Amino acid sequence: MSVSSARTGALNPVALLDAESLRADVDAAVTAHLDRLVAEVSAISPSAEVLVEEAAGLLMGGKRLRAAFCYWSFRAHGGAADPTDPARVAAVRVGAALELFQAAALLHDDVMDNSDTRRGRPTAHRAFAAKHAGADWSGDAVRFGDAAAILLGDLVLLAAQRELSAALAPLAADVAAAARARFDVMQSEVVVGQYLDVLVQAEPWGGDPASDEERARKVLRAKSASYSVAAPLALGALLAGRGAQAAAGIEAAGLPLGEAFQLRDDVLGVFGDPAVTGKPAGDDLREGKRTVVVARTLALLPDADGPEAATLTAALGDPGLSDEDVARVREIIVGSGALDAVEQLIADLSVRAHALLDLAHLTEPGRGVLTDLAHAAVDRAA
Repeated sequence: MSVSSARTGALNPVALLDAESLRADVDAAVTAHLDRLVAEVSAISPSAEVLVEEAAGLLMGGKRLRAAFCYWSFRAHGGAADPTDPARVAAVRVGAALELFQAAALLHDDVMDNSDTRRGRPTAHRAFAAKHAGADWSGDAVRFGDAAAILLGDLVLLAAQRELSAALAPLAADVAAAARARFDVMQSEVVVGQYLDVLVQAEPWGGDPASDEERARKVLRAKSASYSVAAPLALGALLAGRGAQAAAGIEAAGLPLGEAFQLRDDVLGVFGDPAVTGKPAGDDLREGKRTVVVARTLALLPDADGPEAATLTAALGDPGLSDEDVARVREIIVGSGALDAVEQLIADLSVRAHALLDLAHLTEPGRGVLTDLAHAAVDRAA
C-alpha cells in the first residue's frame, strides 16, 4: 500500500501500518525467526515445540505500533524505502525485535497480573495450566502454567536479542553500537518500570491521591511510555544514521506521546469494549491496577471515606467482580469527573507531543505518517 492511500484514512492504524508493506515485512521477519526457533527447539526436544506454538499465537496478534514508530522515524530521518537497502532491512528487523521484546514482556506481565486473556485468547500461563489439567499430569496445574509462561517469556526475550543482533550486523559499527545501546537502556527501563508497578501494588494506597497519581505516572512512563513510543522513535533516527542529537529530539516527542498512549490503555482497561480490546470489561479493576484513572477518581470524590470511595477500593483486586460491579465503578469514575480529567490529560500530552514533532527536523512522507500514527495511538478503541 502506498503512503498516500494509507494517509487517506489517517486515523486507521491498519492502513498506516500496511503502508510501504511494513506490516507484511515485519510479520515475515517475525515468522522467519519463529521458524528458526522451532527447528532449534525441536532438535533439543520435540515436547517443547508447544513453547514456540504459544509464542506464535501471541506474536501474530499484535498491532505492530512499535515497529511502525521505529520504521517511520527511520523514514522521517532520511532512511530509504528501497526494500533492498541494508538500512531499511535493518529498520524492519529492529521492528521485529521490538515486537519480540514486547511479547516477552507481556508473557511475564500476564503472570504477574494473573490475567486470563490477551488479544482475545487465553494467556500463556492459563493455556499451559489447561494443558496440564487436561492431560491429568501430576503436580499443581497453576504452578506448571506459571513456570512454563515465565520460561517462554525468557525464550522470546532471547529471540529479541538474536533478532536485534542480526538486524544490526550489516550496519556501520557506530550506527549499530548506538542502536544497541538504546535498545539495552529500553530493556532496563521496562524491567525497572515493571518492578515499580509491583511495588505500587504493595505500598499503601489511598491516603494521598496526588502522590498516588504521581507514582502511577512514574510507573507508566518507565514501564510503557519508553518502549511503546519513545525508544522506537529514537531507534529509527539512529538507524537512519542521524546520530544522538536527532534521536534525542524525536525521543522528546515520544515521551509525552507514550504516556498518552498508556493512559489510553488505562481508560480502555475500565471502559473498553471486550469485543475490540480482547480482554474482559473491567479487567484492570479485577487485577487491582493502581492507575491514574483510579487515583484521580479518589482525589475528586467529595468524601474520601464515603461509600463511593469504599466501593472503588473494594473493587480493586477483586477477581470475582461482576459486570454489574464494573458498571457501578464506571459510574463512580464518570460521576467524579475523573474520566473527563484523564481525557484532558491525554489531550494535553498529545498536544505537547505534536508540538515537539513539529520542532524535529523530519522529512516527508515520514513526518506525515508519524503525525497520523501519533493520533491513531491515542485516539483508539483497542
